[in-house]
This record gives sequence, structure tokens and C-alpha cells, in this order.
Amino acid sequence: MISLSMIFVIVLAVLAVLTVAMGVRTVSQGFEFTVERFGRFIKVLKPGFHVIIPYVDTIGAKMNMQEQVLDIPGQEVITKDNAMVRVDGVVFFQVLDAAKAAYEVREMVIAILNLTTTNLRTVMGSMDLDELLSQRDQINARLLSVVDDATSPWGIKITRIEIKDIVPPRDIVDAMARQMKAEREKRATILEAEGDRQSEILRAEGEKQAAILEAEGRREAAYRDAEAREREAEAEAKATQMVSDAIAKGDRQAINYFVAQKYVDALKEFAVSPNQKLVFMPLEASSVIGSIGGISELLRELGGKSAGSAPKPANPGRIPDSGA
Repeated sequence: MISLSMIFVIVLAVLAVLTVAMGVRTVSQGFEFTVERFGRFIKVLKPGFHVIIPYVDTIGAKMNMQEQVLDIPGQEVITKDNAMVRVDGVVFFQVLDAAKAAYEVREMVIAILNLTTTNLRTVMGSMDLDELLSQRDQINARLLSVVDDATSPWGIKITRIEIKDIVPPRDIVDAMARQMKAEREKRATILEAEGDRQSEILRAEGEKQAAILEAEGRREAAYRDAEAREREAEAEAKATQMVSDAIAKGDRQAINYFVAQKYVDALKEFAVSPNQKLVFMPLEASSVIGSIGGISELLRELGGKSAGSAPKPANPGRIPDSGA
């Protein structure tokens, strides 16, 4: 049978174990505990091993000091231009001061959620639908600034606020699709018109350059033709002058030259005529040959005068054997 003293020792041992257990606290990394003495906050326990006074000091709140994520449930928001949109997002926050987060606000997560929701409606309600769809970064920045200022007294830092989805009504989505299609068709029409315009300009420039080059060619050809005619006229004038001088000196070979030239030209005209015909005409071969011979003797005589050494022919009315 167990004696009374034995029971007393066992009770003391159990109380000692309980006392030691209540006085020893281990705080995990990423957490902080608040300590209350008779219900009043006295200190914060950092991660590690701690000893408190049993039965006097108690653990008040266990605060998570890591960055946490809070989902903002979808809600209806009326924009500045009276469009109803459905919006949801996420909030990233971190507790910086465990004592303030534990004692300055009750239900910290619910408080952050309600604060973010109300400011979300305020910020997005002051913007048009087009601004909501195109300026998400500005919405996130404005929400972050407002909510972070409001939660600073609570010892909480709002690190980021991100809008996940903005869903307009179905009729607005259809209207936006039609508007986008019309805008794309408009741009396509403008681009096509610009292409046609550029093509016409390039074609006109090409025709202009072709006309300029053609005119330049005609001008160059006319210049060359005029120069050739001028050279021909100069040669003809020089030949005429030489023949005239020969006639003035009483040289009959010059007259034979003109007669033979006209005679040969007339025969050439008959030869190149496109009509097919047979022409009978009297022709004295000796006179033609004599005229040609006169031309030859005249040229030799002129060449001899220029060289100063060529002898005059004995019989100007005959053609030399080499010429025959």
C-alpha cells in the first residue's frame, strides 16, 4: 500500500515537470510569440529557446513573420462610365511588428481583405473601362499605396497587390470585338490605299524618268543628226568650192564631175524604186564611162596639187587601165 508521503512526492514531481514545461518555450524560424504577464503584453519571443516565468507569464499570440498571400474574391465593380465588371486579385503582405499585428487590429486577415476590397472598388470606380483594361499597373500601384498606408499602424507591410482578372459583361465584350474588327479593317483599308498611292507615285516617277530619258535620247540624236548634216554640208560646200574654183580656171573636168554625179544619182533612184517595172532608155556607155573617168582625173589632179608631185593625165577623156 502506497503511503501518504509517497503520494505527496509523486504530486510534487508532476508539478515540477509541469512547471518546467510551462517555463520553457521554443520558437520556430519565421514566427514570433508575444508574452503576457497577468494579461498584459511585456515582450516578444524571437526564434529560438526561451524561458519564461511559469504561471505568471503566458504566450499571447503566435505571429507568422513570413510573407503571406491573400486571395481577393471576385466582386462586381461599377466603372466611371457605368460599366459593370467583375474583378479579383491577390494581396501579398508581411508582418513586421508582431506586437502591433497582435494588439492593434483584431482578425488581421479579415481586416486586410476588407480594406483591399473597399479600396479596389474606390480606385477602379474612378476609371473608365478602357483605362481598367489598359492600365493595370497604375491600378496596382494606387491600391498598393493606399492599402499599405492604411496597414502601417498595424505593423503590416503590403508588398504587392495584383489584379488577376477583369471580366466585362458579355455585350461589352461583343461590342469591343466588333470595334476591334472595324479598327483592323480600317487600318487594312488605309494600308491598301497607301500601297496603291505609293504604287501610282512610283509608276508616275518611272514614266517621268522614261520620258526624260527618251527626250534626252531624242535631243542627243537630233544633235548628232544636226552635227552630221553640218559636217555633210561643210564637205559639200568645200567640194562645191573646189569644183567652182576648177571651173573658174577653165577646167572642164569639174563640169563632167557634176554631170556624172547627177547621172549616177538618177540611176540610183531608178534602182531603189519599189515598183517592179522594165525601163528602156537610151544610154551611151562611153559617155557615162567618160564622165566617171573625168571624175577620177579631177580627183587625181586635186590630189596632185595638194601633194605637189602628181603628173597630169595625157588624155582626160579616157579612164586609165587600172581604173577600168
